[in-house]
Amino acid sequence: MLMKNLLEQIKKIKVLYVEDDANTRAELEYILKSKVFELYVAEDGEEGFRLYKKNIPDLVITDIQMPKLNGIQMSKLIKDYNPDAKIVIISAFNESNYLLEAIKLNINSYIQKPLDIKQLFHEMGKLAKNINLEKEKDELYNTLNQYRNIVDERSIVSKTDRNGVITYVNKPFEKISGYSSEELIGNTHSLIKHEDTNVEVYEDMWDTLISKDMWTGIIKNKKKNGDGYIVDTLIKPILDVNGDIEEYIALTYDITDLERSKEYFKNQTLKATSNLKESIRVSKLYKDAINQSNMILRVNKDRKILYVNDAFCEISGYSQKELIGKDYSIVRDKRVEVEEYEKKIDELQAYLDKGNIWKGKISNTKKDGTLFHCNLTIYPLEIEKGEISEYLGIRHDITEIENLHKELEKTQREVVYKLGEIGETRSKETGNHVKRVAEYSKLLAIKYGLDEKETNTLFTASPMHDIGKVGIPDSILNKPGKLDNEEWEVMRTHSEIGYNILKSSNREILKAAAIVSYTHHEKWNGSGYPLGLSGEDIHIFGRITAIADVFDALGSHRVYKEAWPLEKILEFFESEKGKHFEPKLIEIFMDNLEEFLKIRDMYQD
Repeated sequence: MLMKNLLEQIKKIKVLYVEDDANTRAELEYILKSKVFELYVAEDGEEGFRLYKKNIPDLVITDIQMPKLNGIQMSKLIKDYNPDAKIVIISAFNESNYLLEAIKLNINSYIQKPLDIKQLFHEMGKLAKNINLEKEKDELYNTLNQYRNIVDERSIVSKTDRNGVITYVNKPFEKISGYSSEELIGNTHSLIKHEDTNVEVYEDMWDTLISKDMWTGIIKNKKKNGDGYIVDTLIKPILDVNGDIEEYIALTYDITDLERSKEYFKNQTLKATSNLKESIRVSKLYKDAINQSNMILRVNKDRKILYVNDAFCEISGYSQKELIGKDYSIVRDKRVEVEEYEKKIDELQAYLDKGNIWKGKISNTKKDGTLFHCNLTIYPLEIEKGEISEYLGIRHDITEIENLHKELEKTQREVVYKLGEIGETRSKETGNHVKRVAEYSKLLAIKYGLDEKETNTLFTASPMHDIGKVGIPDSILNKPGKLDNEEWEVMRTHSEIGYNILKSSNREILKAAAIVSYTHHEKWNGSGYPLGLSGEDIHIFGRITAIADVFDALGSHRVYKEAWPLEKILEFFESEKGKHFEPKLIEIFMDNLEEFLKIRDMYQD
C-alpha cells in the first residue's frame, strides 16, 4: 500500500535522468518512462544542465562519473540556477569521496550502486510527495489571491487602525465616495460622515467593536461633492495573537437605490394621491421601480403568500402562480429541520406583531433545490393602529457574496491543511495523521461545548500543530531511537518555532494555529513545555489538540516506536487524567470512544 501511494506521487512529477553509460541509461529510462509524468534523458552533465534550464524538471537523478561535467559539477550548476532543485545522486561504493561534496550541495538523496529499483522509487516517492504538496500549496495560494482580488473588485473595502484612522481603501471605495486614496488614508471616516446618520449609530458601532464583536448596519455617507449614498456595512475587528485589537476591516456594498425605494414605499400610498388617475400613475411608477431593484414578497398572518414580484420569481425559479396562495415554507431553507424552522418563524412573527421592523440575512430554497441568500427587511403592515394585517419583505440578493465568502474560507482551510501536511511529511508522517488530528479535535470541541465558530476554527487550525518541525534537523526528527538530552532540547523547540512562524498573521485561522502549535505540549499539571502552563491557563485549543495528537501518535507506527494496542492507550489516558490531560476532556473521550475509533478507521494510513 505504501509503495502504491509513492508511485501515485511519482506519476505527477517531471524527471531529468542523466547517465553516460548507454546500457544503464537505456534500462532505467525504460523503467522510468512509464512511471513519471514526463522524462528527460541526458548522456552527460553538460547536456543535463542544458535540459534542466529548458524544462525545469521537478527531480534530477544523476550518475557521478560522466564526461564533460560530472554529476557533482552539474548539480552545483543546477543548485546555483535553482537553490530549491531536488537531486538524487547514484554512486558506486568507491566514490565515497564525493559524498562530502554532495552534502555541501544539500543533495536530497544519495543511493549507492548496484542500484536497487525499489529503493530508488521509495526515495523518489518521498521527494515527489513534498514536491506535489508544494505545488498544491502554491496553486491554492494563487487561487486565494484571485478570490481576494475578486472581493476587492466587487465590494467596497476599507481598513483602519485601532484608533479609526484609515489605512487602506480599494478602488470601489474611491469611486463611490469621490475621494482618492491619498485624500482618505490618514483621515478618519468622519470625512465622509453624513449629517442624516444619527450619532447613536456610531456610538453603537464603537461599543460593539471595542468589545471585539462584529458590527453590521446601514450607514448613510456623504460623497466629496456633497451627495449622499447608503451602504450596508459589516465591520470586523482583527485581533492579534494576544487577543488585542490590531485593526478594523469594513466590507460594504451600495444599497442607495434599495433604501430609497423602501423609503418611498413607506411614505407614499395610493390614498395620498388626490385622484384615481394620479394614483394609477404613481402605482405604475412604483411597481416598475420596485421590480427592477428589489425582491418583494407579502405574506398574511397565516403565512400564506399574497404577492411576489418579478424579481423574486426570477431568482427563486417559481412563477407567481406557483407561489401565490402557498404557505411561505415552500421557499424555506431546507437545510433547517421543520421543528426548528417553525420555532424560529413563531418567534419572528411575535416580534413583528409588536410593530417592530426586522432586518437580517436569510437563506431561501429555489425551485431547483439550490439556495439563494438575501439581506431581508420585514415591515409589519397595519389595517388600523396596532392591528397587523400582513408582512412585507424586501430582499436584496447577496448570493454571490455569500458563496465567495464560503469559497475563501474553504481555500484558506485547504492552504492551512497542506502546510500542516508538509510539516508532518518532514517527520515521515502520513497526510492522514493531520486529517485524524483535525477530526478528533473537531469531535472533542463539539462534545466539550465550544460554539460552531470556535469548533470550525480549531478544526481548520489543528493540522498546523507540528508545523514547527520544519525547523528541526532530519538527524533528530527521524532518529530511529531515543533522543539524548541535547537532542530532546532541540526537538522541544518545534512548538515555539511554529508559534513564531504564525504569530504575526492577521488571519484568524493562522492565529489559532499559532496558539495550537505553542500550547499542545503543555500539560494540565504544569509539567509540559514550552511555558509550563497548567490547568485552564492552557488555551482550550491546545488542551484539545494534545489529546487528539497523543491518541493518534500512540496508535501509529513511528521511526522510533511501534504502534500501541488500543487497550494500552486507554490505560495511559486514564493514568494521565489530571496530569497530562484535562480530566473533563478525558471523560468526554472515553464516553465517546466509538466515534473516535470510527474516525481512526476512516482515515487509516
